[in-house]
Amino acid sequence: MVEIGIIREWIAKADEDFEFALANLKDGKPFSALICFHFHQSAEKYLKAFIIANDLAFIKSHDLPALLKICVTKEPSLIRLSPDCEYLNTFYIETRYPVHWPTNFTLEEAEKARLSAQTIQSAIEKSLSLD
Repeated sequence: MVEIGIIREWIAKADEDFEFALANLKDGKPFSALICFHFHQSAEKYLKAFIIANDLAFIKSHDLPALLKICVTKEPSLIRLSPDCEYLNTFYIETRYPVHWPTNFTLEEAEKARLSAQTIQSAIEKSLSLD
């Protein structure tokens, strides 16, 4: 297993993204797209922490379903995170770049992104049992 300090660093960065998004969501900030993006980023880092912790094939990707597929090779029960990964995955491109289709991110979507990110956070932290 990888040195525990490295895994904790990934979790800390994931927590930072999560808490940043959560603070803005709770304050009712009008930045729903960026809030959703940071929930995506937190989920990505939680998944990568699991990959690193279990010495799995690390890929430089922001594709949450692809990262989850790697995690599932070690822990098949994590497949239950598929809907959350699929939902959050939509926020990587559309929240950061101009797109040529309608986008209008709402606080309701940001709240759903929070729930998905929190589900991933909880499952990964439980699987890693870093305490």
